[in-house]
Amino acid sequence: MLDRPDRFLLRKIARDAIQYGLRHQAPMPVDLESLPASIRQQQACFVTLFATGTLRGCVGSLEAYRPLAEDVAANAFAAAFRDNRFCPISRDLVDELDINISLLTTPQPIECDCEQSLLSQLIPGKDGLILEAGEHRATFLPAVWDALPSPARFVAELKRKAGLPIDYWSEQMQCYRYHTEHF
Repeated sequence: MLDRPDRFLLRKIARDAIQYGLRHQAPMPVDLESLPASIRQQQACFVTLFATGTLRGCVGSLEAYRPLAEDVAANAFAAAFRDNRFCPISRDLVDELDINISLLTTPQPIECDCEQSLLSQLIPGKDGLILEAGEHRATFLPAVWDALPSPARFVAELKRKAGLPIDYWSEQMQCYRYHTEHF
């Protein structure tokens, strides 16, 4: 768990990355040496943007491969300008943005030989889920349970997001759960 100053600093980095992106049309470089060790550790995150309560972008990393501060900056830039579901964030919208950051735990495999087995193991409201089937891959953060509280619907919509039929199942499908620290 990050302390309050680290959370504040990460949200500032995210907002600065978006403002930098508006000025330079490029991701913001992060000076790691000036930051606390707690946010220089490798960790995966998602950055979700809302404007007046409406989703405006969500991009993240599922696996830790760079320092958290860099991951936040890069994902904030991508959520603001590269989430193809939305128009890029404009200058007049930046001040209205509500920035949410979700820090991910390392995804853990879920052993399941059928969809019912998967459904019975999910913990609504707590588990994030990754589904992989061949070239198809998608995830839902734990916050998505608020909109899709039924495990069956959660999994069906995640399959749809991955480009799979909602009734798809294969013994080769891989499922992973993770948790988040959300602020």
